[in-house]
Amino acid sequence: MAAGSAAGIGLTTLVTLTLIGWVAAPHATFGEDIGDVFRVAVQAWLVGNHAGFAIPGGHVGLLPIGLLVLPGLLLYRSGRWLARSCHLPRLRHVFQAALALAGPYAAISGTLALVGQTEVVRPSMVQALASGFLLASVAGGLGVLRQLLKDKEIPWSRLLGIMPARPRSLLVGTLSATSTLLVSGALLFFAALLMSMREAVDVTQELAPGPVGGALLLVIQLLYLPNAVIFAMSYTVGPGFTVGADTIVAPTGVALGPLPQLPMLAALPESGAAPVASLVALAAPFVAGGVGGALTLRSAPTVVSEAAPLWGLVCGVTTGLACAGLSVLAGGSIGAERLAEVGPSAWQVGLITALEVGVSAAVVAWVANWLSFRPPAMPVYRPAPDKVRRSRSAASGGAPAELSGRLARAARRVPRPRAAAAADPDAPHGGDRGGDGAVPKPRPTEGGRRERRRPAAAVTAWWSRRRGGQDLDEDDAAGLFGISYEAGVGDAADRADGDEEAVSGDGGAAAADSPDRPASARTTRLKRLRFDDGASITFLSRRESGPETGADG
Repeated sequence: MAAGSAAGIGLTTLVTLTLIGWVAAPHATFGEDIGDVFRVAVQAWLVGNHAGFAIPGGHVGLLPIGLLVLPGLLLYRSGRWLARSCHLPRLRHVFQAALALAGPYAAISGTLALVGQTEVVRPSMVQALASGFLLASVAGGLGVLRQLLKDKEIPWSRLLGIMPARPRSLLVGTLSATSTLLVSGALLFFAALLMSMREAVDVTQELAPGPVGGALLLVIQLLYLPNAVIFAMSYTVGPGFTVGADTIVAPTGVALGPLPQLPMLAALPESGAAPVASLVALAAPFVAGGVGGALTLRSAPTVVSEAAPLWGLVCGVTTGLACAGLSVLAGGSIGAERLAEVGPSAWQVGLITALEVGVSAAVVAWVANWLSFRPPAMPVYRPAPDKVRRSRSAASGGAPAELSGRLARAARRVPRPRAAAAADPDAPHGGDRGGDGAVPKPRPTEGGRRERRRPAAAVTAWWSRRRGGQDLDEDDAAGLFGISYEAGVGDAADRADGDEEAVSGDGGAAAADSPDRPASARTTRLKRLRFDDGASITFLSRRESGPETGADG
């Protein structure tokens, strides 16, 4: 029903226009009876569907691609009607609906090819079947898909996200590379036509078509404009195209013969060497390969780096197949003898496009895949400028005598709260700083223990130098790590208290622990790292000395 509606509307329109022309013009133009008028309308419908026909002594296959717009729109409308009439629960049913529309439409095209045959014009049934099936599949399938997405409230932008990753990436890469080649062909054609505008005007004046004929001439050239763009694309790829037997238009040289009187053909260069300016277009396939390879791997990167160039090469092969199909669609013959060969060679365009686009796409795909999996740069802590200045100015104050090695060097770069220490005389070191700025020794506590308590900034500053070479002040240390450092020495009895950090013992305490060695001395040292959450890490060390050893044990 949908296929018959699309074919019937187009055929009815052409029959109406043909009848108007038969009434207005002499009958010899369209035939003497009404049956001839119907056959002419059928032949026009087949030409609109890109089905060639044979004439005495030759074949006409160079048909304007622009004529495909009218039947394509009718099939698109029929596809939407089919989707509204049938229940299609899933997107994969779009292919079934497209086939259901393409099959009957191809059958109608083949039947009309038989009906439209005359003694002079014989439409090709094979081309009618193939072109009708392909056109209905593409245009009708797009209509079904559009209506299905509208019913399910799915925007076009999300359509690619629904597809599997690898087919989506190849589709995006192929379409982008092919579009780049077509754009380069369009730019080359319009640039050549603009430079030859004077010759095009002269040809139009020689024809003297008049107002109606001028409008018809303009319409014909617009319909053949897609063919001209594909011809120019084949020039950018390298093989070029022919405009008749024993002719060539390629970057390697130009050889032309007599041409039809058509203004747009003024864009063709003269016989001889190819224009130097046109050789810039030879970079288009490599640019197209770079675009296609980058988008192919950007859509779906592969964890196997060796496979990235392979997918770029596959993108080049699919682009070559697409360009070969466009060459078949744009080229053909016009009658016999000289114009029996017009257009690019499909196999040459496809092969060279696959090589040029595939190699450049493989290189760019490998680079794009490497960039996708490159590890990100680690963030580096950079303190504020005022903190850096305070850290450097405090470095001249010296480090405590108890610290040595790396901790001492790190502590020299840590600022000290001088004002706070002077204001608080009860602090461990507050108020005891001498006039020369020297730091006094830690005060002894109860039990003869000496407590040494260091801010976390000394430890974190050394750790920051190990990791990034940056200075951290005391506030940064507390915020980043929340660690305090405690150390001391005392006797073994004080070490039993879990709240004490370090104890120191004399000879008597050591003798109590070791009765058989009364003259010996034992010193126990304990270090502890405290965290803000209450956890701590304890380090215990012990030294013994006496007359038997003569040295520390």
